[in-house]
Amino acid sequence: MTASLVLPRLIRTGSGALAEIADLLGRCGVSRPLIITDPTMVQLGYVDRLSGHLAGAGIAFGLFDATEPEPTETSVISAEAILASGCEGAAFDGLVALGGGSAIDTAKALAVLGPHGGRMRDYKVPRMVDEPGLPVVAIPTTAGTGSEATRVTVITDPENDEKMLCMGLAFMPVAAILDPDLTLSLPKRVTADTGIDALTHAIEAYVSRKASPFSDQQALAAMRLIAPNLRRAFHDGEDREAREALLIGACFGGIAFSNASVALVHGMSRPIGAFFHVPHGLSNAMLLPAITRWSIPAAPKRYADCARAMGLADEAASDAFSNDALINELRALNEELGVPTPTGFGIAHERWQQLRPLMAEQALASGSPGNNPRVPSADEIIALYDEVWG
Repeated sequence: MTASLVLPRLIRTGSGALAEIADLLGRCGVSRPLIITDPTMVQLGYVDRLSGHLAGAGIAFGLFDATEPEPTETSVISAEAILASGCEGAAFDGLVALGGGSAIDTAKALAVLGPHGGRMRDYKVPRMVDEPGLPVVAIPTTAGTGSEATRVTVITDPENDEKMLCMGLAFMPVAAILDPDLTLSLPKRVTADTGIDALTHAIEAYVSRKASPFSDQQALAAMRLIAPNLRRAFHDGEDREAREALLIGACFGGIAFSNASVALVHGMSRPIGAFFHVPHGLSNAMLLPAITRWSIPAAPKRYADCARAMGLADEAASDAFSNDALINELRALNEELGVPTPTGFGIAHERWQQLRPLMAEQALASGSPGNNPRVPSADEIIALYDEVWG
């Protein structure tokens, strides 16, 4: 069996790394970037900080600052119009994504739509989009999605509320900047949701049927960094050591799942986000304990390895003990970080019941459940949605 490994060309890390953006763009051959970001980044002053570094280096740039949370094709089309307008009489030759996964996913979508046109639905799986796109430099300000190191983007189709999973080499950023200073302003809720998202990436990559020795090491490293630091960052947002560990751990998790794929949690999570507007990391967190418990019988050693990497069991502990510890920790983490059930989030039970078959259909269509150690039927997914309802 062979494994295909895909990575960004360059990753800069460390406090103050944002100041190196001009040099990084030069190394990637980008001279006229379009910045993709959101209003929060403007309010926090991060866009001014970024644009100051670009202006100081004499780099002309454009700005789209209306990225949506959980981006839809509607907002992508708005950004595409700015991309098409060019910069000082010339075409933009690259994209700089500043923000969370939504900004980075939007930039990735533009990297393909800009040169190739069409609609995002033209690029969703099972199609693999490997043709060259515009170069993207990703600057994450959350420690969660790992989108700066993945060949994946997720954009919602506003016509049917489907979260479209799009994959391929065209979506892999050429470079990333991991500056923990940009994560210090994250509120508790975002810290929790993105942190559990990153942990989910690592666990699912490790137990995925597409896992390889390379992705295994990235996934285990991610768990070792995330597990002891998520609570620290949640309770003390100014804990720089914990923030940096989470940011690097999230990147490792992104590398792991980009090369091994996610599994059932993500497959079931996307429809929840699309239909009920639950943030992606939060919907993952709602699902993670129940889906892990259901999946363990098909890969008990793999899940036990996750518990050991997270510091929940030592190497001498049995797989059964380790797996019990893992489930208990995932439940305890949700409780401490204030993760609600779907009903606690305010989702109407009748609507949840009505949409379960369609959500199961969309989950299976994404392909992610097929990577799970225990592959579910549509009826089993519906039963899991019932269990998660709470």
